[in-house]
Parts: sequence; C-alpha cells; structure tokens
Amino acid sequence: MTRLAHLGLAELTTLVHNTAADTTAWQRVVRFNSTDRFYARLHSDSLVDVWLLTWLHDQSTDLHDHGLSAAAFTVVRGELLEVRATADARLSSHRRLPGETTWVAPGVVHDVRHSSGPAISIHAYSPPLDSMTYYEARHGRLEPVRTLDADAPEFAGAR
Repeated sequence: MTRLAHLGLAELTTLVHNTAADTTAWQRVVRFNSTDRFYARLHSDSLVDVWLLTWLHDQSTDLHDHGLSAAAFTVVRGELLEVRATADARLSSHRRLPGETTWVAPGVVHDVRHSSGPAISIHAYSPPLDSMTYYEARHGRLEPVRTLDADAPEFAGAR
C-alpha cells in the first residue's frame, strides 16, 4: 500500500488558524445560501485542500468520516455544534466557538451542524479529500450507509 503524503494534525490546525486570521484570503468569497451550505475552495495542492464553508439554520453534514484524510477546522463567525461518534455509536456534542480550532484524525466519525448566528468556518484536509463514508447510529453501532467520491468538503450529506 502506498503511503500518501500529508500534513500532520498540528500542521493542519496551524494552517486553518492562520487562514482564518488572514481575512483577505477568504472574505471576498463568503456567501450564504438558505437552501444548502455554501462552500468555496481557497487552496489546493498535492498535500492539502482548504475550504471556506458557511452555515445557516438547520444546515449540517450528517455523520461521516473523511476517508484517509485528516482534517482541521476553525470557526470564524457564529457557532457550530460538532457531534463525534464512537464505534459503539455513543455521541458526544461539542460547541465550537469563534476562534476555536479543532482537528479530526483519519477514521473519526463526526457531524458538524449550525448552532447559532450565520456561521463561517475554514476547513483543511490532508491528504486532499478523496472519499467520505456516511453513517447512521443503529442498535449500538455505526452502520455505513454510503461511501462517495468527494470533490467538495462534506458535500453529499449537506443539508
């Protein structure tokens, strides 16, 4: 099996934090869509993809993983709720506030959802996002319901 080149979790965390701080890198592309989450790619190379996402009421990603990619995200504006799942389908919720950066190791299953106010977040994936598996928590375990090729962050489960 070939190892993919990638950034470490600390590097991803620093990248999204620094990108969020550089408002000239993303402010011009911010849009809000009442039907679906808006997303725009800010940067892409062989190591990492960086995305801006916006969130309004009732918009979420559904439980998913990032395939072989690690991820980090930071909230720039508003609040998000991140729900993480364990293998036995226990869910824990974490409010993500402006300026807060968190990372997601490969294989971790989570959901990100709007919590308060129009929200903006910056996400990075390394290696670049290739596929995602979506899950449902059933009978004390996580059951995969679909795996999709990904060409956008958490695109297929967006609501």
